[in-house]
Amino acid sequence: MDAAFLLVLGLLAQIKSDKQQLGSVIYSIQGPGVDEEPRGVFSIDKFTGKVFLNAMLDREKTDRFRLRAFALDLGGSTLEDPTDLEIVVVDQNDNRPAFLQEAFTGRVLEGAVPGTYVTRAEATDADDPETDNAALRFSILQQGSPELFSIDELTGEIRTVQVGLDREVVAVYNLTLQVADMSGDGLTATASAIITLDDINDNAPEFTRDEFFMEAIEAVSGVDVGRLEVEDRDLPGSPNWVARFTILEGDPDGQFTIRTDPKTNEGVLSIVKALDYESCEHYELKVSVQNEAPLQAAALRAERGQAKVRVHVQDTNEPPVFQENPLRTSLAEGAPPGTLVATFSARDPDTEQLQRLSYSKDYDPEDWLQVDAATGRIQTQHVLSPASPFLKGGWYRAIVLAQDDASQPRTATGTLSIEILEVNDHAPVLAPPPPGSLCSEPHQGPGLLLGATDEDLPPHGAPFHFQLSPRLPELGRNWSLSQVNVSHARLRPRHQVPEGLHRLSLLLRDSGQPPQQREQPLNVTVCRCGKDGVCLPGAAALLAGGTGLSLGALVIVLASALLLLVLVLLVALRARFWKQSRGKGLLHGPQDDLRDNVLNYDEQGGGEEDQDAYDISQLRHPTALSLPLGPPPLRRDAPQGRLHPQPPRVLPTSPLDIADFINDGLEAADSDPSVPPYDTALIYDYEGDGSVAGTLSSILSSQGDEDQDYDYLRDWGPRFARLADMYGHPCGLEYGARWDHQAREGLSPGALLPRHRGRTA
Repeated sequence: MDAAFLLVLGLLAQIKSDKQQLGSVIYSIQGPGVDEEPRGVFSIDKFTGKVFLNAMLDREKTDRFRLRAFALDLGGSTLEDPTDLEIVVVDQNDNRPAFLQEAFTGRVLEGAVPGTYVTRAEATDADDPETDNAALRFSILQQGSPELFSIDELTGEIRTVQVGLDREVVAVYNLTLQVADMSGDGLTATASAIITLDDINDNAPEFTRDEFFMEAIEAVSGVDVGRLEVEDRDLPGSPNWVARFTILEGDPDGQFTIRTDPKTNEGVLSIVKALDYESCEHYELKVSVQNEAPLQAAALRAERGQAKVRVHVQDTNEPPVFQENPLRTSLAEGAPPGTLVATFSARDPDTEQLQRLSYSKDYDPEDWLQVDAATGRIQTQHVLSPASPFLKGGWYRAIVLAQDDASQPRTATGTLSIEILEVNDHAPVLAPPPPGSLCSEPHQGPGLLLGATDEDLPPHGAPFHFQLSPRLPELGRNWSLSQVNVSHARLRPRHQVPEGLHRLSLLLRDSGQPPQQREQPLNVTVCRCGKDGVCLPGAAALLAGGTGLSLGALVIVLASALLLLVLVLLVALRARFWKQSRGKGLLHGPQDDLRDNVLNYDEQGGGEEDQDAYDISQLRHPTALSLPLGPPPLRRDAPQGRLHPQPPRVLPTSPLDIADFINDGLEAADSDPSVPPYDTALIYDYEGDGSVAGTLSSILSSQGDEDQDYDYLRDWGPRFARLADMYGHPCGLEYGARWDHQAREGLSPGALLPRHRGRTA
C-alpha cells in the first residue's frame, strides 16, 4: 500500500492498495488526532484513501503525529499489513521571545575598572530552537550618557565599559534591554536592568572649621564640653562615613576624650578627669579625624583632616581634699580618754581663695572620738568597750567631715578606720572538768581532761601552757600533766595514790606578749577502778570536790559547822543542868533522873491540825512580841494566881547564856494561861507504811491493851524500863493507848512521846 501527499487545501495524503481494483477496498486510519487525543484532527475517505486535515496544528503543542493505515475488502478481511503514516508539523515564527523577569538587578563598586561583570539578562523563545525562529539577540536600547555599560548580544551579560562610576555623582543606573528572534530581525521583547553602585571610602572626612572654642568647669568629670562638626560624602552610616577622632596634642594627662555621635557623625568632646583651674586655665588640643574604614589609595587627602580645639577652664569653689582617704591607724585596747588617735587633715584646692576649713564628726556610733574643729586632731573621749557591737573584726569605723567657709560651702567626707590592737590583759582560767573521778592506778582510766579559756583574742590566748605549781614540788612527784592540744591537757597520777579528795594547784600561762599566768586550785577525786577504768561500787571517793574551791574556803565551811555543833551541845548540857536544879517537871521524884536521859529532838511542826502550838517567835524575839487588845484567853487548868504581866526579857549577850534564855522562855510559856497545856501532844505527818520493823503496838495480839504485858521493855534499857513503869501505872494507860493508836497511824517512834514546848521525849 502506497501513501501519497498532495498539496491540496485540507488534503494531506492518499493511501492506495494494489491488491484490489478501485472501489473494492475500504481504507481506515488510527492514532493520535484520529481516535486518540486530540481527536478529529485528521480523517480519511474510506473508498479513495485520501487523508484530510480538519483543524489548525500548533507545533509548540505537538510537533508530529504517528498514525496507522488499514486496507480491507468488502467482507472486512485484511488485504495487507497496516502501514505507518507520520505527519510532521513544520514550525513557523509565531512566538515572540520573552525575558525571564521584567527587571534585572546588579551591583558594582564605584570606580570599577572597564569589563567588570555586573549582571546577566536571560530570555526564551517557544519556537523551534533549530530554526531562526528561536535565534535570539540582546541589546541595550537606553542607558543615558555617557554609555558606561554594555551587553553581550548572545549571552546577555552586562559589564562596565569605561571608568567614571562615582556613587557620589550617580548612585543607581536604570538600563532598557531588548531581545529579538530571527537573529535580531524577528519578533522583539523588552525589560529593564537596575544597577546600584556600592560605596567605597574614596572621600576623607573633613572638619568644617580649622578652630573650635569651648569652656569647661573645673572639678567635674563625665560632662560634655562641645561638639566638633565634620563632613564626609561617603554613604551615611557605612564604615566609609563613620568618623573617628584622635587627640594628637595638648592632653598629656588624658583628661579629655572624643566620642562620635552615631546620628550626626559629630565629635563630642567630654572630660574624663576633673580639671583644676589652679593648675591650668587653658587647654589647646590638636585633633584629627579619620574614617572607620581605611581610605582608598586613589582618594584625595582631606584639606581639613586636623583642627585645633581651645578649652577655657572656669574657676569654681572646690570641696576640700583629705590628704589620705581612707585613713587607717591603730590603737591599743583599753586606751584611756584623751589618747591621740590621728590628725585627719584636709587641704583646700582653691589656692587663690582664702578660706578656712573646719572639721566635725559625721558617724561615730559609740561617741568614742573627739575631733578638733580647727586642726582635725582626733582623740578618745572614753574607754571603748571590747564588746562594742560596732567593732567589726577588730576595726572601728568613723566618718569625719571637712568644710570650707565659702558663701556656698563645700564639704569633703573622710573615712577613719581604727584597728583596736588586742592587749594581753587576762590570764587563762581553768574550765570546769567533766564529772567523774580519777583512777588511783596510773595505767587505769583515761585520766582527767583539763581545759582552759581566755577572754583575750588571738594571739594572746591559746596555746595554753599547763604546769603543776612549782611552789609545791610534791605535786610533780605524784602527778603528771601531758599536753593534748593548744587548749587542753590530761592529768594522771604518776604512781598509785590514795583514794579520796586531792587538792592540787595548777599554773596556767597563755601565749600573749607579755604572757599572763594564773595559779588556780583544782580538787581531784580519786577512786579505786576496775580493769575497764571505771570506779568500783563503794570506792572511797569523795565526790564533793570541784574546781575553784580553795583550802581556805573549805576551812571556813568546816569551822562554821563545828561552831554550830558546839553551840548545840552547850544548849543541851545547859538544859540538863537546869532540869536537875529545878527539881520539877512532868515526872516527879525519881522520874526526873530518868527523863533527863531522854534525847532532845528538833521541832518538827504540827501540821495543819496543830493549831494550839505556842508562838516560837516569843522565844526568839520576846521584845518584838505584839499583844492583842483586851485580856488574853485563859486556860482552865492554869492557876489564876500566875496571871500577871511578864517583864520584858533581855537578849543573851554570850553563847553561854543561850541555854538559860531558852529554859526561861519555856518556863514562861508553861505558866502562860493563854496557851495550850504543856502536855499537848504534837501531830505529825504520815510517814508511810510497809516498815520492815513492824508495828510498835501489840495489834497482832488478840488481847487488848489492858491485857498486854509490857515487862519485856525493861530488857531494852533504862529508857524503855521507864515506859514499862508508865504502862504499869494507872496514869500510864492513857499514854499506852495513845502510843498504840499513833503506831497504827504509821507515825515514827519519836512522835509517840509527849512534847513539852519543843522538847520531844
